[in-house]
Amino acid sequence: MEIKTTKSQWRDVVLVCRKCSKKLDGGFGPDGDQTLKKALRRYLKADQYKVGKGRKAELVVRETDCFDVCPKNAVVAINAANPKAMLIVPAGADLFEVKARLNLDDGRRLKPVLTIVPD
Repeated sequence: MEIKTTKSQWRDVVLVCRKCSKKLDGGFGPDGDQTLKKALRRYLKADQYKVGKGRKAELVVRETDCFDVCPKNAVVAINAANPKAMLIVPAGADLFEVKARLNLDDGRRLKPVLTIVPD
């Protein structure tokens, strides 16, 4: 059988530990009742990323098997572009910070730094 290739629009792939998510049973989002995967998808979709599941999405957030880190009251997440940096995200973490730590910043939501020059 011949090996074939197909195209996708993916710019970033975020992997979230399924086992950690199941143990935590929510803990993210505005009400704290969403998994990290669901909360990140909704947060990044509002950030004008084309977030989804298929090949046409720009950003994909997928649950995967255990990373064997198993933190308490936290979930392990990885940006596939930088697999050496495992991010341990505690329940209730600010999604803006999670986005920045996963290197998903594109500059749209960052406020410019103001420099005050003394007289």
